[in-house]
Amino acid sequence: MLTIRRSDERGHAEHGWLDSYHTFSFADYHDPAHMGFRGLRVINDDIIAGGGGFGTHPHRDMEIITYVVRGALEHRDSMGNGSVIRAGGVQYMAAGTGVQHSEFNPSPAEEVRLLQIWILPDRRGAKPSYAEKHFAGAETGKLHLVASKTGRDGSIAINQDVDLWLVKFDGGEGVSHSIAPGRAAWIQVVEGEVTLNGHLLAQGDGVQVDAEPRLEFSAAGKAQVLLFDLG
Repeated sequence: MLTIRRSDERGHAEHGWLDSYHTFSFADYHDPAHMGFRGLRVINDDIIAGGGGFGTHPHRDMEIITYVVRGALEHRDSMGNGSVIRAGGVQYMAAGTGVQHSEFNPSPAEEVRLLQIWILPDRRGAKPSYAEKHFAGAETGKLHLVASKTGRDGSIAINQDVDLWLVKFDGGEGVSHSIAPGRAAWIQVVEGEVTLNGHLLAQGDGVQVDAEPRLEFSAAGKAQVLLFDLG
């Protein structure tokens, strides 16, 4: 079964320097019907104006994944990491026992758009860790494993039974993915339009997938999709 959550059904917050859409309840947006799905807790679609950002703030016991869609994001944390993640880059931070970090748009004029994802860890008190992967040149029409519990096939190892896949389309490709019995999925359309099992989806749309053994994707033009295969 596919349950579609359209882009305009999401929560929205406008802070001047930050324009944010919330797939699930977050901060001042609270919807008891949309508190997350399985281990997936937050998907925020953020646009940060030039020079804007989040000052140093703490996190604990959360798996945090950031995917930069366009522009660049500067990151610094209490583990000593500091880098600029550009479009196509994925940043992972296991907050574990506690970490502080800041995120800023280093450009004075250009916006940065990113998806920030929070996943509940499978245990509390893990050691904080950090990783990056880059997909700017990723092949279209193919599933790319971004993160997994075991870190298989060169993916980022995370503290939860979630496989996160990225699919890019250039137009005309088809991609399929099988969901094992007992598992579920969440689909988030990052850019463009895609067809999923006969349903047309647009940028910002999300889909909860239950008891659906196979997913068939296609796109007529350029598009990007994040697929969360959830234990």
